[in-house]
Amino acid sequence: MSVNRPPTATATLGQSLFDVDGALSETAGRLPTRGQFIRRGGRRLAAGAVGGAGLALGIGFVPGSAHARSEREDLAILNFALALEYLQASFYTEAERVGALHGPLAQQARVVGSHERAHVAALRAVLGRQAIARPRFDFRGTTDDPKSFRATAVALEDLSVGAYKEQLPRINSDHYLAAAVAIQSVEGRHAAWIRRLAGIVPAVNAFDEPVSDRRTVQLVNATRFVTLKVPHTSSKRSPSFTG
Repeated sequence: MSVNRPPTATATLGQSLFDVDGALSETAGRLPTRGQFIRRGGRRLAAGAVGGAGLALGIGFVPGSAHARSEREDLAILNFALALEYLQASFYTEAERVGALHGPLAQQARVVGSHERAHVAALRAVLGRQAIARPRFDFRGTTDDPKSFRATAVALEDLSVGAYKEQLPRINSDHYLAAAVAIQSVEGRHAAWIRRLAGIVPAVNAFDEPVSDRRTVQLVNATRFVTLKVPHTSSKRSPSFTG
């Protein structure tokens, strides 16, 4: 019995995204490496990454302290997750409003889209003024056709699960970790759901490999979904929301 293999993000989506305005690579640059996390809790963040974070989150840490470094690391990780959630929420919302999906696929987009928008709202609430801005997206026709949508959704969900797996062990705060784990487990369910609709075995292996920061940025950039231009779609009915 042959099993369809999931398309990779690059093969499905195209060539290198968020770096049109530097959003995702900027947040990735703030993340501590595993070695740095173990040795001294990470390096400095980009300017402005933490300004006012104590007031925004009601923590009141002392700049330069170990607690302040942990807080900066956690904020960077949450912003990295927010960048991915922006992408997914905008993708599903546009697919709903284009109206090209029907049946189980339309149901999946509607339910998962509501989840992704909730994830965005939750992360923005935690981050407060430290939340990165929402980029502008152009999904390049992938929301106009059920097959393109399905393949793209498989790639995005698989990437999200792998990216969360890489970041979760780096979170210092139990409070932040609990919030991230709650999102990551739902992302895993999303991935299984869309894989099933695509005729792909939901879980091929007993263990998942994490996706590194650099690889995540490369794969997201490969979509070329973020644009500085006004988004457009080949659908007859233009979406009223593109992120």
